[in-house]
Amino acid sequence: MYFLSNILFLMVFAVAPLCAQVLEYEKRLDEVAERGAHAMPFDLEKTMHFFSKTRHGGIQQVIAKDASDTEQIQRIRDHLMEISVEFRQGDFSKPEQIHGEDMPGLAALKSAGPDQISIEYRELPVGAQINYFSRSPQLIEAIHQWFDAQLHDHARHAIPGLQHDHNHGMHHE
Repeated sequence: MYFLSNILFLMVFAVAPLCAQVLEYEKRLDEVAERGAHAMPFDLEKTMHFFSKTRHGGIQQVIAKDASDTEQIQRIRDHLMEISVEFRQGDFSKPEQIHGEDMPGLAALKSAGPDQISIEYRELPVGAQINYFSRSPQLIEAIHQWFDAQLHDHARHAIPGLQHDHNHGMHHE
């Protein structure tokens, strides 16, 4: 009996920190969703984010779960168009507002010159996407880190996209 009680004690001792981490992660997801509701005009429950890493950067897509929800589709398009313009100007304040100043990859993206990263908006049938392209290995890594952080923070509303080896219509010299 002594042996079983020790095992039970050790199991509780080992599991308690894990439970605390899960609760902390759930709290973080709730906080990000709350801040996101103020920065993103579309409903997170009615949309899905996809983050696809590419060899030269990545593709961020937001789509409506219901193809007939024209209101959400327009809100997605308006938001992604707006932030693509801001990002091209080096303004990443919206992701910073949602995820925090220390978001992985964000500092490098904010400091990138306009000739170091290409950011292109494109409409999709049920949403929109932003393509990120760079020739700089450091900025490509920053985009990948930034995508990973968004996947982590938007876990309920985001999934990794497919890995791509091509540029999906990106126009570059």
